[in-house]
Amino acid sequence: MHKMQYFLAIILFVASAFMVQQTKAQETDWALNATLIEACSCPMFCQCYFNSKPAAHSGQGSHEGEHFCRFNNTFRVNTGNYGNVKLDGIKFWVAGDLGGDFSMGQMDWAVLTFDPSVSKEQRDAVAAILGHLYPVKWNSFTITEDAAMEWNYTKDRAVAKLNGGKTAEVVLNRFPGNTDEPIVIKNLRYWGAPRNDGFVLMPNEVNAYRIGDKPFEFKNTNGFMITLDINSKDI
Repeated sequence: MHKMQYFLAIILFVASAFMVQQTKAQETDWALNATLIEACSCPMFCQCYFNSKPAAHSGQGSHEGEHFCRFNNTFRVNTGNYGNVKLDGIKFWVAGDLGGDFSMGQMDWAVLTFDPSVSKEQRDAVAAILGHLYPVKWNSFTITEDAAMEWNYTKDRAVAKLNGGKTAEVVLNRFPGNTDEPIVIKNLRYWGAPRNDGFVLMPNEVNAYRIGDKPFEFKNTNGFMITLDINSKDI
């Protein structure tokens, strides 16, 4: 076989193999139903759900009037799968900053942390699904060292901690309404998830990420709980 023909045959073989892998990934059946304890630096309620720019801030090492949304999104999966990999009951944490203007779908940074009990197969599944739940681009997206994750809530209070709060911490308290039932925002989309049971308004007592080169801590800013649902048929 001529050298050029041989070279082209190798290219075609590699390209074909890559396309097969892509097709398999696209055909993988997956689903995620998860509840989040979430908080950010924006005032209550986070304007990022209605605008392309977060609220302006001062302090926290920022310039006067600087726009950012520094967040902690803490997940507990109710039910889920990625192919044959079961995700029921796993916990993971996404912290970061949406940046000053995300009108073009470009966010600043995010860090993903897993509870040590999450297996490698489950981690790979979460990484694949998060790309659909948060269909945006990040200037930086990293996975950091595992940290034991506490996650619990009642009707009146929600608490999530990484490494006992040394790594990160979110504490929410129910916002008082006309009754002792929570205030819930309905019919508002959560990122790429087409279904949710409403944003349960719970301002934060603390919203903190305490490691790395971009730590932050806010008190009495935005917080909520939400249960979302998304699967491969939605994409």
